[in-house]
Amino acid sequence: FTVCFARKKSTVRLSVGGRLFAAGAEIFTRQYFYSIFEEHTETRMSVRYRRELVIFSTADWDNPFWTNKQHMAVLFARHGYRVLYVDSLGLRQPMLHAGDLRRMARRLWKSLPFPRQARPNLWRISPLALPFHSHRAVRAFNARLLYATLCWHLRLLNMRRPLVWTYNPVIADLCAALPHSGIVYHCVDDLRAAPHIDAATIARGEERLGRIADLCFATSPALRERMSGLFPRTVLEPNVCDQALFDTARMCLSEPEELRGIPRPRLLFVGALSEYKVDFSLMEAVARRLPEAHWILIGPEGEGQPDSRRPPVLPNVHVLGPRTHGRLPYYMAHADAAVLPTPHNAYTAAMFPMKFFEYLAAGLPVVSSDLPALREFAALCFLTDGEEGFTATLRRVLAGERRDAAAIEAACRRYSWEARFVRMERDIEALQCCSRDGEAVCCL
Repeated sequence: FTVCFARKKSTVRLSVGGRLFAAGAEIFTRQYFYSIFEEHTETRMSVRYRRELVIFSTADWDNPFWTNKQHMAVLFARHGYRVLYVDSLGLRQPMLHAGDLRRMARRLWKSLPFPRQARPNLWRISPLALPFHSHRAVRAFNARLLYATLCWHLRLLNMRRPLVWTYNPVIADLCAALPHSGIVYHCVDDLRAAPHIDAATIARGEERLGRIADLCFATSPALRERMSGLFPRTVLEPNVCDQALFDTARMCLSEPEELRGIPRPRLLFVGALSEYKVDFSLMEAVARRLPEAHWILIGPEGEGQPDSRRPPVLPNVHVLGPRTHGRLPYYMAHADAAVLPTPHNAYTAAMFPMKFFEYLAAGLPVVSSDLPALREFAALCFLTDGEEGFTATLRRVLAGERRDAAAIEAACRRYSWEARFVRMERDIEALQCCSRDGEAVCCL
């Protein structure tokens, strides 16, 4: 089959090799998986949906630490969208590390030729792609492979012109080639500054995406400022929280067994334990200055940075490992303060911590490094820097100093998943059926 992407007065077509590859992929999948296709056809036509959506994620659906990608997919599905969630295509160059090798093995196992339903209205796929995006030949190969794969899955789910929502900026050409009703970039991190990711590839991808996308949502002022020069419209929407879930931490939740032997006061950190996100030197220095305060660290070690330094080994630093999202309120209910000891680097200069509003919704005072994205919310938390500043601020908080509870409650209501979704959907609905550069047409 041939797929065209009409733009203004010109028509861009895939190369002959690309068309042959796509046609071969369709013939193969039709021949060997016809029965699966028919099964999906029967179910897909019996339900009416408000709209169709494809999410290109930078995290696999079953990653234990949910971020914007999974939460947004669930919200869209809950609001009546039919959602196809595309697992991470591997922005970071893999390393000869046990975690990366296990991840590659799982991807090979999961790369089935049909979508798997993860939730009502929500399907996921795990397409194969080579993660060496800095090489032109690899990008060209991935583009052809992914295009054929996506067209097949869109046809299985009867998605004719879905809204394309991407967290991955290096697939701009794929987004443009697919039949779509609009393209949205949700910019949640400065990927150029993330470890083991080719910064030039990300920069080129974002520039290309800015020329074809309709809208960009950015989670921090620094990201909004940079994206505003690339995209026709950029909207600032910080990271948010599940207020209903984390509000339960204020109730009488049972104490997790592994906390019972740890004295109080307890300082809680939840998130990736990687040195580009966590200042382990600051953590160690403050832990030594406040030996009576015990640090509770919940999260995977080396996430996104397999060669990262590990947390300090001290009697008052306790590394518990990852915990499921639904269990986090139990740990927050039995902590005395939440901490964000963040290093100052290019990545964190544009970072809005996912856990910020979750900590506040749970009723915990938040002591954080002075991150630019949090300065707007300085009245809700305690921003500080350096060993002495962090130590002194923690002493005040543990002695009972607090921020205005009413202001925190109002902020958590505004910056909840549901409230932000309503604002985002309002912006999405302003998009026309055709992108500003033309219409995506699928000729089968």
